[in-house]
Amino acid sequence: MRIRRKPWARPELAECPFCIDDPENHIGHWHELFPKQQPLHLELGCGKGGFMAQKAVSNPDINFIAVDIKSDILGLTKRNIEKSYEEAGKETDNVRIFAYDIERILQVFDSNDVVDRIYINFCNPWPKKKHKKKRLTYPRQLFFYQEFLKNGGEIWFKTDDDELFEESLTYFNMCGFTQEYITYDLAASGFAENIVTEHENMFMEQGIKIKFLIAKNHGRVSALPPIVPKESETEENQES
Repeated sequence: MRIRRKPWARPELAECPFCIDDPENHIGHWHELFPKQQPLHLELGCGKGGFMAQKAVSNPDINFIAVDIKSDILGLTKRNIEKSYEEAGKETDNVRIFAYDIERILQVFDSNDVVDRIYINFCNPWPKKKHKKKRLTYPRQLFFYQEFLKNGGEIWFKTDDDELFEESLTYFNMCGFTQEYITYDLAASGFAENIVTEHENMFMEQGIKIKFLIAKNHGRVSALPPIVPKESETEENQES
């Protein structure tokens, strides 16, 4: 989805007290940016912030970070979070946001930034073979997340895309995660903790079932399985 340029976004983000404009300078010290030391949850690819705006305000005993690649869309995240907190009469002291390329996540998080849970909601499915390594659930990315996701920590993954979901199951298994929960129809599953966003409603109105899983981390594998670099090399050859 192409996001139109929003000239107001960068100026608003620059003045926003919960937006971080220099994330690389905080590597290893993210817990220090919050007034309370409590579990840290991370959303990767937060989009307009509909999920985070609901999740963070209703869980004051958890610190949250939301990341997206574009400042233009992060401006909408900022506005939606502000609206949610204002309506609840609360301060935005347990949420931080920033714009960054998630493929370079290890330039902003390391093993000192212990994350208890990662949310990946409706990420780009990158259906073409040569682009699959850009997926947020691709083994290389999961391998990166394990650098800071605690042992026993979880990834909550939700998507409308059947192929992405099935292939992601393989990715998680390759990297040593176990499936703690899985459903191919989230709306009918009765899963109580689901937060339905505008994006999710759009898919359900079209009759598309939402797939969801919880994968538990059992520690970073010593090396990526051989199939991953071989596949990457093949894709790079196809691109050249």
